[in-house]
Amino acid sequence: MRDLKIPQQRHPEKARRPDNPQPKKPAWIRVKAPVGKGYMETKRTMREHGLVTVCEEAGCPNVGECWNQGHATMMIMGEVCTRACTFCNIATGKPPEDLDPFEPGRVADAVQKLGLNHVVVTSVDRDDVEDGGAEHFAQTIRAIRHRSPGTTIEILTPDFLHCDPGVLEVVVAAKPDVFNHNLETVPGLYPGVRPGARYFHSLRLLQRVKELDPSIFTKSGIMVGLGETRTQVHQVMDDMRAADIDFLTIGQYLQPTPKHHALERFVTPEEFAGYEKAAYGKGFLMVSATPLTRSSYHAGDDFARLREAREKALAS
Repeated sequence: MRDLKIPQQRHPEKARRPDNPQPKKPAWIRVKAPVGKGYMETKRTMREHGLVTVCEEAGCPNVGECWNQGHATMMIMGEVCTRACTFCNIATGKPPEDLDPFEPGRVADAVQKLGLNHVVVTSVDRDDVEDGGAEHFAQTIRAIRHRSPGTTIEILTPDFLHCDPGVLEVVVAAKPDVFNHNLETVPGLYPGVRPGARYFHSLRLLQRVKELDPSIFTKSGIMVGLGETRTQVHQVMDDMRAADIDFLTIGQYLQPTPKHHALERFVTPEEFAGYEKAAYGKGFLMVSATPLTRSSYHAGDDFARLREAREKALAS
């Protein structure tokens, strides 16, 4: 049995890679260690329901703040991903188990017990499953709707690259409030950062969501600090707007271990502010661009602002 707490077993494909130095973090990127009553209660609820969170698996720096507020991003379909993106800290390899048919119900129960107004559900990639987990996502959405009808639902999905194109319709038909799929980086860096994915396939996936159901908000994000240029970031913004994406997130890449993709530089808060201004100028309804921004960071508050922005745009 693999011990996923051991880096060499967690990321076997990275074990022989040369080490990349991990630069010291600047003051603006440092966060406090996770503590507090809310944090412990959220952790206990996750454990009681046998649930995995991307907050822990991906080593999110905001876990303390979010969990103290009772917010956690549920990660369904196991804790082993069939892709091996060089930036990601989620365990990789062949998943040892089939999809758990009872997981959607456990997620819905946890959402109800935590009293969430807005929940984010993500997953590992499951290229070993014929539909990539599309029906599992749909079942989870329906279970949450049944148990907590007032809760808004945001999903962060895989790209379904190796599936029949029709599987996307299964997810969209379940009517999540927000459909998120991250492009992660600029297309020129895909071979080294996201080798198992295809930039324009991911972009088209988000565009198709909007074509299938224009009422669903679409969202995507990228990391910076991987070696991209400002011009390349602006081109990604233009590509996203051409695909009618509503919400853009931009955050600082943080290197999980020396075996992961090298961190080229820390992007300054001033540069992030410049990206935010440019993105709003290109027509995004909502933008979150800060060093600590992650896909689901402040997702509930952002969703309220996103809905308000759409209402104002329609009114004008």
